[in-house]
This record gives sequence, C-alpha cells and structure tokens, in this order.
Amino acid sequence: MAYLRAFGHHLPDIVVTNDALEARTGRKSSSMQKTSGIRERRYAPEGTTVADLGLTAAKACLENAALTPADIGLILFSSGSSERAFPGPASVLAAKLGLTATPAIDIPVASAGSLIALAFAADLAPRYGNILIVASEIMSRRISDADPDTAILFGDGAGACLITTDHGFAKIADVSLSTNGNFANALQLPHGGTIEMKGLSVILQASRKIPRSIEDLLTKNGLTPHDVGVYLMHQANLNLIRKVADALAVPEQSFFCNIDRYGNTSSASLFIAASEWHAANPTPSKPIIFAAFGAGFNWGSILALPT
Repeated sequence: MAYLRAFGHHLPDIVVTNDALEARTGRKSSSMQKTSGIRERRYAPEGTTVADLGLTAAKACLENAALTPADIGLILFSSGSSERAFPGPASVLAAKLGLTATPAIDIPVASAGSLIALAFAADLAPRYGNILIVASEIMSRRISDADPDTAILFGDGAGACLITTDHGFAKIADVSLSTNGNFANALQLPHGGTIEMKGLSVILQASRKIPRSIEDLLTKNGLTPHDVGVYLMHQANLNLIRKVADALAVPEQSFFCNIDRYGNTSSASLFIAASEWHAANPTPSKPIIFAAFGAGFNWGSILALPT
C-alpha cells in the first residue's frame, strides 16, 4: 500500500502580468485572461536552475512530512524544461540534498510527468520506502514572444510530493495511464528550439480523454464523479478545466484551480495545486482525483481515498 504523506511547493518571486506580456507580444491582456483564465505567472530569475526550484519545493515537502533527506529511499524528478539533455535534474537534486547513493530518476514528460511519477511511486514504494517526487519547470526560457498563443500560457515553479508505505492522509487506490504517440508533434520542444503547440488539437484531445479516464477509473472502483471531494488537475487552461467539469457533470468548484495566479507550470502545476489545496484541507474526508494530460500525448488519472 502507498500513502500520500505530504506536499510542498515553491514559486519564484518575479511576477509577470498580462499587461507586461501585452507589451511584448501584442496580445491584448483581456484576451489572455478570457482564453486561458490566467492573470499573471511567475518567472525564475537568471541563474536559477530547474533543480534549484525543485530543491526548495523538496525541502518544504520534507518539512511537512517531518522527514529528512536521509529518510528518502528513491527520488523521481519530472521536468520537461531542464537545462541539458543529460544528466537530468534528478541527480543534481540528490546531490543538493546531500545524498550520494540514493537512486534518483528523471521523468522528462511535460505536463503529465508528475502524474506518471506519482503512479510509478505507488508501485515502487513497497520496495524503496519513502519516495520523494519533485516536479520543476522553467518554461519561461522555452517560449518565444513570436508565438503569443504559447508565450502567454507558461510560467515557472516547482512542486513536491512524499509517498510512504506506512501512513498518510490518503492512500493511492488505483491508477490509469495512457499514451497515444500519433499526436507527438502537437506538443513538443525540439532541441535548441522553443515550445511548439497546436493548441486546438491539445484542447480537443484533452477534453475528451481526461473525463473518460476519470470516469473509467471511478466506475472500476464503484464510485461516481459526484462522490469525489476534489479534483486536482494539471493547470493547463481554465477553459479546459471547465470542459472536463462539464463532461463529468460536476460543479466547476469541485476542481481546485490556481492557474489565474501562476499560469501553466507544466508538470509542476499538479503538485503546486495539490500543495495549496492540502494546506487548506489537511484531513480530507472524500475521495481525491488527480488528473493530467501532456506531451506524448500522455494522460491519466489517479484515485486516492482518505484514511
């Protein structure tokens, strides 16, 4: 059995408003908020790395779990925006935590990587014990003002999650993961390039596949969408979140949302949202659904039940 024990997150201090991006991209500030739900996002300062952001989130998570780096049996690090092809930020984070033999593995999947890591951790926890999952992104260095449809969406940040085998506020009950590589070119980051995204294709596929994944997972476990206490979803676009809520026939308020303040922080967004939600709801009483859709296309959902 694997349990959710703690979350942590970190956002850079630099706030970039829609007005600031309007001056850069020519896209109207009001249009940005209407099409995405975003009012502002955070950018990492020059010289800060993906591992640096992840370290701060990891330390917050460990503090919330009342654990030390020495208690970690495995690190999984999700990022689609790391500074180099290899090695990835996982080993760098381990070194920053003072660990010299603990396995640290990268999962370089934009947007859905944190969900995938969470699913892997649920299966690996019995072997490795405490698993620290970190998702960190500096997407601001992977966009171009020449493509305002993409540039207005992304921000930087990091989130972390601690999975244990003994106790926590919720147990991971079931997992659903899927991949369809026929859409790989619809959301990609070429080496040396900037993010390329066919927004309509992404929204269309995500609005179909996320609700189906959630419904199938709930049905398999004898639950309905209305039984869920909160939906913690990758913060890609407010309109997408609304589409998923409509497809499930549940109130939009069932979905925790902070995209207005942080924008799309890719794989980090799921844990940033979970961290803020859990800080306000330390002892949940109803089922929790995690869901994400990202590059690949990769998508899925995870069911957690309160303990």
